[in-house]
Amino acid sequence: MPTLPDKVVGHCTYVNGFSKLEECRDYVGEWTDDEATRDCTGQGATVVLGSACGIDLRLGYCILGKDPQWKRITFPGDDVNSCSSLKRGCEFFGGGVFDPAPVCGGVDPNVGGTGLPTFEQPTLNCVDPKVGEPAGRSSGGQVCTWEAISGATEEGRNFEDYGSCDKVRTQRPYYPVGPDPRAGRADERLADPTYAGELAWVKSQIRAAACTCCHSSRAPDGASNWFVESTPNFIDSFHDRGLAMGAGWVDTVGFGAYPPEQNNGFSRATPATADHSIFPTTDNARMVRFFEGELARRAIAKYTEKAYGAGPLDDQRFYVPKACDSAEGIAADGTLRWLNGKARYVYVLEQGSANPTVPPNLDLPEGTRWRIDVPTRGEPLLSGTVKYGVTPPGASQRFPSSGAAPGLVSGHTYYLYVLADVAQPNTRCLFTAP
Repeated sequence: MPTLPDKVVGHCTYVNGFSKLEECRDYVGEWTDDEATRDCTGQGATVVLGSACGIDLRLGYCILGKDPQWKRITFPGDDVNSCSSLKRGCEFFGGGVFDPAPVCGGVDPNVGGTGLPTFEQPTLNCVDPKVGEPAGRSSGGQVCTWEAISGATEEGRNFEDYGSCDKVRTQRPYYPVGPDPRAGRADERLADPTYAGELAWVKSQIRAAACTCCHSSRAPDGASNWFVESTPNFIDSFHDRGLAMGAGWVDTVGFGAYPPEQNNGFSRATPATADHSIFPTTDNARMVRFFEGELARRAIAKYTEKAYGAGPLDDQRFYVPKACDSAEGIAADGTLRWLNGKARYVYVLEQGSANPTVPPNLDLPEGTRWRIDVPTRGEPLLSGTVKYGVTPPGASQRFPSSGAAPGLVSGHTYYLYVLADVAQPNTRCLFTAP
């Protein structure tokens, strides 16, 4: 647990856009009044300078940041069943450290959900084209679209017409965020036919992708930052970081990608193409060139806020496992035990395997020996109820795709990776087979 300085510049009470729960953050350390004010305004609230949150009835703190600036977020309440989800949200999604209050000190590790929608695995949705649109490129003239955050429908069509945004929004934390302050300003470039043509192409490419499920005014609670309906130029609703991701200046490999031949010709960043635009596109060079032009207009020559762009997904991707403790691992009879709650995904991998993260290309790494999944509406698994190689009722064996899992070699080290849901790890540790 980091040791925070005593200096508190102010605090901010607001409603978390995703959880819809009230939180309070203290600005601890070397914040200026203006910095604290801007941060609080970004939460849709008004800062109170010169005092801390001072909430006695709390579930814990989430500590974010590093010297010399820290945010200490207080979670009010006394519902012990919220402890597991708050810890997971703080550490795996916020990238912080959870400091539990006494009420959360003795929580049952098998109690409580993730606090997030259950991840719905991508499915390929094939339907007839909308009336007035040309025949699709798939069998029978249908339009086939992966209902996934990394999916795209056919070029010139809109994803929302051919894929379920409700399903997509289970695959990433969705919550509304205000646009960049530049949004809505006049843009003389719109009178230039060349620029207007490129802008229309970029918008068409983005509308074909699942990005619009969150980046549209039609999202359930409003758009997440930039949105395609923003006028007069929707690009002005982007924050600088969004432009940098569009230009491929930020590594977005961790979000996952389909190969273009499975994604209606749209490509996205992969380990082999880390400098690719975050947006699925049929012409990456053209997309990158456009966003680099927008960055140049803002006089941004480089972007170094973070070396990677997938946030908690990259924290998971680059995690280095340690040895299992006494409450984790495998028993002599093959029973698997883990910490931090029920599980929808259980992996046993070879030591040294990549960490499994998100579909379609990062959730089944080489070295996987066994994987079982619980379906979206199935009951998650309790620690101690699963034996290696034995698929429990209500679950399915994802790997191997057929046949039995390979046996474990006594004395050999393996990697146990257990998730409450996709991208929400419970246990990640190395065990020695008995």
